[in-house]
Amino acid sequence: MKVLVIYGHPNPASFNNGIKETIVKSAENKGHEVQVRDLYALKFNPILSGADFTEFQSGSIPADIKTEQDFITWADVLVLVYPIWWISRPAIIQGYFDRVFSYGFAFSYDQNGPKGLLPIDKAIVINTAGTPEGVYDAWQNSKELLTRPTDEGALYFSGVKSVTHKVYYGINVSTPEDREGYLKEIEAIIEGL
Repeated sequence: MKVLVIYGHPNPASFNNGIKETIVKSAENKGHEVQVRDLYALKFNPILSGADFTEFQSGSIPADIKTEQDFITWADVLVLVYPIWWISRPAIIQGYFDRVFSYGFAFSYDQNGPKGLLPIDKAIVINTAGTPEGVYDAWQNSKELLTRPTDEGALYFSGVKSVTHKVYYGINVSTPEDREGYLKEIEAIIEGL
């Protein structure tokens, strides 16, 4: 199986990086091919520009977008790893969706509405949140705000058939034992591919 990891955290010492490394190791140990797109290390430009639209309308695709689309086309499984900031995904992840999941590649429209075009059977989304889970529980529908834009608004909309989404809350106050347990859970999710 071909596993594409889309990674969006700027700090190489972060727990998100540990999650990414665990995913890569677990997938490779199961014999899967793995590619990692570390968006910060790549200096991925998240800004959808007027020039991008001009190129799309002329029938061409900007080179950096085409590279990312080729990786997605290669993949059987997408794995996204990023933190939750301000009850949302980081700008670099949002920009990745804005630019790479473009009309004609990830979706189209016909008389019945939108149609997802990605032939991806499975996506796994793993997030960390500094805010403890109980705080989100107290805010009505806030947990849905963390997952729905990615799961439904981007992945299902684009044709991905199955999405597993895991959020690890209160990461800033988690213990080493908590984090070890989280990594074991992530290993099990990847081993289940």
